[in-house]
Order: sequence, then C-alpha cells, then structure tokens
Amino acid sequence: MTDSGSSLQDDDVAAIDRLRSTYSDLRGELSKVIVGQDRVVEQLAISLFARGHSLLMGVPGLAKTLLVSRLAETMSLNFSRIQFTPDLMPMDITGTEILQDDGTGKRSFEFSKGPVFANIVLADEINRAPAKTQAAMLEAMQERRVTIAGTSHELEAPFFVLATQNPIEQEGTYPLPEAQLDRFMFMIGVDYPTREEELEIAKTTTGGDMPTLKSVLTGEQVVEFQNLVRRMPVPDHIYQFAVDLVRRTRPESEDAPEWLKPLVGWGAGPRAVQYLILGARARAALQGSYMVRQEDIAEVAEPVLRHRVIKTFTAESEGVTSRSVISRLIDELSAEE
Repeated sequence: MTDSGSSLQDDDVAAIDRLRSTYSDLRGELSKVIVGQDRVVEQLAISLFARGHSLLMGVPGLAKTLLVSRLAETMSLNFSRIQFTPDLMPMDITGTEILQDDGTGKRSFEFSKGPVFANIVLADEINRAPAKTQAAMLEAMQERRVTIAGTSHELEAPFFVLATQNPIEQEGTYPLPEAQLDRFMFMIGVDYPTREEELEIAKTTTGGDMPTLKSVLTGEQVVEFQNLVRRMPVPDHIYQFAVDLVRRTRPESEDAPEWLKPLVGWGAGPRAVQYLILGARARAALQGSYMVRQEDIAEVAEPVLRHRVIKTFTAESEGVTSRSVISRLIDELSAEE
C-alpha cells in the first residue's frame, strides 16, 4: 500500500474503528473533571498519536496541568511535572550519576533517573529556565534519550512532552528561540471558557473530591495506534495542499500572496509540512475516517503554523494575528481547489 492509495488492510480498518471508539471513551472520562476545552483535548490527542510534542499557551488557572495529569491517568501512563525556574539545572531534568557504596567498601556510580523518564512530561513554564536547561529538555524531546557521562539512556515509549508558557508575564523569562519552538509539533492556545462553561466549572469543582478516572488505554496500545497513524493513506492532492500552504507563508517566495509580504517576516520550514501531514493523519484516524481529507489539514494548520509564522512590526501594530494570517491563506487556497 502506498501513501496515495485508497484502501487499508482489514486489520487497519478495524484498528481505526477501535481508535475512534477509544477516543470517544477518553473524552468522556476527561469530561468528568474538565469542563469545555474540547478543541484543546482533540489537539492534545492528535499530537500524542502523531508522536509529537506540544506547547500550550494560556494564562494561569485554565486547568492546563489538571488536563495533562488526567490525560495520563486515562491512559495508564507515568506522569511527571517539572516546574521550570531560573535555578533549574539540566541534571534536575535528566538525572545524574550518584556515588554509591555497595556495602563492601567498594564504591561505584549509579545513574539516578530524573523526571524526564516518564511517559507524559509536563514542562511547566518552560521559558523560566535558562537556555542550557531548555536545551537539555529539547534534546530529550528530539532524541528520545539522554546522555549522562557518555552513556545513553533511552526514554520509554510512548514519550510525550507538553510544555506551557504564560503569554502575559515575560519578566525574568528566557524566551525559546524560533529554532527550538520549531521542535514542537503544535502550539495549542488554551482560551478562557464560555460563560456557560465557567458556570459549570463553579458548580462542579467547588464541592467534594474530584472523581477518579477510568483507564481506557495502555502504553502498548498508544504505541500501536501511533504506528497505525503512520499508515493512514494520504492522497496526492493532500500532499500538494500542505506543501502549497506552507510555501505561501514565506514572504520571499514567489508563491506568497502580496498581502502577506508586509505582515510576515519569516515563514514556516519543511518540518511544518511533515507535521501538517502527520497531524492530519492522526485527526482522520480519531474521526474514524479511512483516508486523510483536506478538512483534516485545515483543522491542524493553526496549531502547526502558529509558532512558525513570524509576524513583522507592521502586523503587530495593525493587530494582525498569526491565526488570521493562517485562516486567510487556507480560505484562499481552498477556493482555488
């Protein structure tokens, strides 16, 4: 079967049906403790099953930490939270060699694992730690292993990093460079709830203890579904749509529309195309589709491109957002199809 094929093996069709059912169960469990945020939950699930990492942007108090910890609970995965601070060192994340006495007078170094050795890692306020510590975290994300004293230690699959940033408080922070932001598959915006959702939050979270969630997935099943996502058929015109969309974000490209050039300083690179395809594959599978559709690309375009489309001062002064630029590009490209 090729990527542009129109059919799946019978086993894969059955697996997609199971994934859709499991995803429905997962959302049902999370709804017991998380009110609203359906789009955020979907984007987290897409990122997880596409084997990517995500950066969550949102002000404090929007249940980011609660959502991530309960997501791990519904999947029977190990969860660890790392609170990034200016004095956090790389070894506080990865672990270190400790000199141990074996009881006979002999001493040897033993590796003590850091909190990065978990299935789901929450890097809380990642921009509050200095560059060296950020780099250690991002290296673990990219390589899925850490190297201590010349010895490599593999991180157990599945391995999923969710980092958070506070968009309104930048004093004393170390902003992630664009090259490091590019390592994140998604930048997920966590917005304020609606009035109805906020009323429901007030009613359901100020009473007794929070309910315990039922596990609907094991780590082995997550890995199986991640492999399934990679086998989802992608028609040729979907590849072309993804490539054309990314190329139009680059102001120096002949493909870029004239209106974009004064608004965007730098556009997205080839990694954005890869993540658009992977994200669309994962979304199609979660929706129970047996082939990637153009609407899947459109749905994942914003979180994939949001941190890869760098606005100019002109755009900032005119109140133009990356979201509006991406939305207009999709509308124009879709109209040409």
